Amino acid sequence: MWALRPVLTPFLLGALIAYMLQPGVEWLARHRVPRWLAALAMILCFAAMAALLVTLMFAVVQTEGPQLQAKIPVLLANLNAWLQPKLAVVGLGVDLDLTHLRDLLAGPSHGGEGASAVAIWQYLRSSGNAMLTVVGNVVLVPLVLFYLLYDRHQMFRRMESLVPRRWLATTRAFVIDIDRMLSQYLRGQLLVMVVLAAFYPFALALAGFDIALPLGLFTGLAVFIPYVGFAAGLALAVLAAVLQFGDLYGLGAVAVVYGLGQILENVFLTPRLIGERIGLHPLAVIFALLAFGHLFGFFGVLLALPASAILAAALRELRRRYLASDLYQA
Repeated sequence: MWALRPVLTPFLLGALIAYMLQPGVEWLARHRVPRWLAALAMILCFAAMAALLVTLMFAVVQTEGPQLQAKIPVLLANLNAWLQPKLAVVGLGVDLDLTHLRDLLAGPSHGGEGASAVAIWQYLRSSGNAMLTVVGNVVLVPLVLFYLLYDRHQMFRRMESLVPRRWLATTRAFVIDIDRMLSQYLRGQLLVMVVLAAFYPFALALAGFDIALPLGLFTGLAVFIPYVGFAAGLALAVLAAVLQFGDLYGLGAVAVVYGLGQILENVFLTPRLIGERIGLHPLAVIFALLAFGHLFGFFGVLLALPASAILAAALRELRRRYLASDLYQA
């Protein structure tokens, strides 16, 4: 699996997206839309939503980015002025040279957008793994997604035909249990993401943040990755508050907005939309995120919890059978 991760990742990602889009395909098929057309329509809707979101975030970041770059030198100068007395107290009369770091973070990018595009292309061309990943995600994922949506019933019938007849009823019940758990988690998590992606930009805009829209959208969508996503959004919000306000108001606003977001997510949204989730211990969630991220990169982090849910269901079934076996009870 580790050696084939560039090949497996598009298939696993396509399977995850297909699972979330399958209800829409079934609904269109029940209304006499040809299945191939229903699958294509759902793929196009998903692609349009993803493209719109990415375009919106890039447009806002491109507008607000120069303002942040202009404030970075002031922040670094204030940091240097604040550190010097503290270092002098402990006998370290060292003058920190932050000029290079300031120029690196705030300096203008020579050549503009064209130079950036050339640099990205040179990187992709020089890295075979990166190019393979790009090709896999751009070409293979839609292809895999289409065939999984179009041939779903045929694939399930072929897999079911391989199951021994005496185990067929038990296998069907086990698969239904996994499907119920995954559907509750994935579709509920999508609804939570939509609500939070609307809440965080609105709350950050009320607090006066200049980059409320991209920062709020990132935080709302990143909650799909438990713990890690919220921590990343919180860290970016703290950085934005320091850069823009430079006082305790910004940190207090971040604490209030993200505290209310956690209450909204954990007290109201998650219990109503997701329920018990997948029943994994927090340490198991963190291990799954690290393990799948190591195997499959960024998309492995997205695949970690759905795959772990299937493994957890299988382990619970094995444990139930073991506790009922003669080996355990003897």
